[in-house]
Amino acid sequence: MNYVVSIGYVCADALDKSRKAYKLPYLSATDRRQEVSTTAFDALLWQGLASVAIPGFTINRVCALSNAILRRTTFGTPMTKAITTIVGLSTIPFIVHPIDAFVEHAMEKTIRPYYPKPAPLPETAADRKIFT
Repeated sequence: MNYVVSIGYVCADALDKSRKAYKLPYLSATDRRQEVSTTAFDALLWQGLASVAIPGFTINRVCALSNAILRRTTFGTPMTKAITTIVGLSTIPFIVHPIDAFVEHAMEKTIRPYYPKPAPLPETAADRKIFT
């Protein structure tokens, strides 16, 4: 059930970002379609990594380690499970920012340089700054 909520969040974020990209001005329908698609893909990939895959894996490994350590103690199974759950949940505030920064850096160095660049909008008179 947790992954259903997480994946729902990922899809909602991608939809939100692509709708915002759709509302921007473009030179052509092709440019709009390309930019909206790229925006949606980028959001799905970023959120999929930063909100689902990497945190899930990290918390799983922290729980597995804490469970392995706690099984060697005299705690019973219910106490071991409860402590393992508490340890896993308590890691969340500490892993969010490092994972976000890692995913941002990794995408900037790997896939984002290959995204198609939208055509620049023509300059209008209102955009020009005239210095006298």
